[in-house]
Amino acid sequence: MEAVVAALGGTVWTVAFFVLALSVIVFVHEYGHYIVGRWSGIHSEVFSIGFGPVLFSRTDRRGTRWQVAAIPFGGYVKFLGDADASSVRKTDVSGLSVEERRHTMAGAPLWARTATVAAGPVFNFILTFILLAGLSLALGVPREEPTVGAMRAFPFEGPSLQEGDVIRAVEGQPTPDWKTFADVTDTLKGKMTLAYTVQRGDEELVVSGPHPQAPVVGDVQLRSAAMDAGIQEGDIILKVGGQDVRYFDELPDIVAASKGEPVALTIWRAGKTFDLSLSPRIRTVDDGNGGFAERYLLGLYSGMFFEPATRTVGPWEAVTNAAGSMWAMTTTTFSGLWHMIQGAISSCNLSGAIGMAEVAGDAARNGAESFVGMLAILSLGVGILNLFPIPVLDGGHLVFYAYEAVTRRQPSERALRVLMTVGLSLVLSIMIFGLSRDLLCQ
Repeated sequence: MEAVVAALGGTVWTVAFFVLALSVIVFVHEYGHYIVGRWSGIHSEVFSIGFGPVLFSRTDRRGTRWQVAAIPFGGYVKFLGDADASSVRKTDVSGLSVEERRHTMAGAPLWARTATVAAGPVFNFILTFILLAGLSLALGVPREEPTVGAMRAFPFEGPSLQEGDVIRAVEGQPTPDWKTFADVTDTLKGKMTLAYTVQRGDEELVVSGPHPQAPVVGDVQLRSAAMDAGIQEGDIILKVGGQDVRYFDELPDIVAASKGEPVALTIWRAGKTFDLSLSPRIRTVDDGNGGFAERYLLGLYSGMFFEPATRTVGPWEAVTNAAGSMWAMTTTTFSGLWHMIQGAISSCNLSGAIGMAEVAGDAARNGAESFVGMLAILSLGVGILNLFPIPVLDGGHLVFYAYEAVTRRQPSERALRVLMTVGLSLVLSIMIFGLSRDLLCQ
């Protein structure tokens, strides 16, 4: 009974945060359509979050009805003269005056319609940028000099590093920056305990400490075997598959050798030791050479026995960091899609509604930072998807407008009906395929 209650609670949690994430992204997307349409002189009759029966509504002084509907998986803006909430068909505005036609989507100039449609994805990109810049401002970046931040619990006895220590050298080898620190400690494998020369206030001391590449969990991947098993950031992995591990980079080879069979882990957490059994899941990862490779993974990222101390960043640095992250995320997305089309990587890397809901729930459990990061990624994905040249999506609308700009005439009613049917069928097929990946891929 307790297991049923726990499972039900987990499902409610997952659905609640998925709806929250989707509502934020949909609101921003549709608000982009609405506000640019308003600036362009196109009147919005309805702004809806969700579909179906209306739960709440309010009409503002401009005559736009703002509403929340019962089915929370989406939303729309209905412009004056639209036959329905998402129509790109020609609408009959012959009964309207010239001034009234100007305020409809069908009667607006081409530039106004184009700007209004493009604004949805653009606002998703802006949301991603703002969230990434905000994370950079809130979390800061590691200091240039290797400096100890918060200490993690670790089964180590004797004098060790303290928060605020600046690590000047390891085993007598200078470590002026984090890259040098990583290079130096990489050459010292085989020694479980290292001598750290640190600046502590006005004193320079030599203290002992564990090797920084010890098998410490720095982070847990969403929707992974490790996440499902309850492994947490800061856990120390003592054994994998019955083998003692001294360094985190020993894990991948052991896990890969399992070929997907369950792997036994012995974990130390805050003074207590316990065992878990995890089944690695095949995942696609960057191979470091511009391609991808499929590997069996538990979903663990390495960490150190202390967190690096951070420094605050200014607005310009936060902006450049966000721009760099967005560019990396975008190129990775298109590279992954291209490799998937070529058959170089598995279609299991696609997620449908179930997968996205699980990601939202896991991210929320990991804390605000993880949830905001997930929101940024999801918003970017929604923006990119909506620009695909598929009828019923914003990209399809823009293709129609490009055709109109070149030929000086709109597509025929019959052509629009056929293209819209094809586009809707394609979108539904993609959704069904994504759901099948959620159900069949582990």
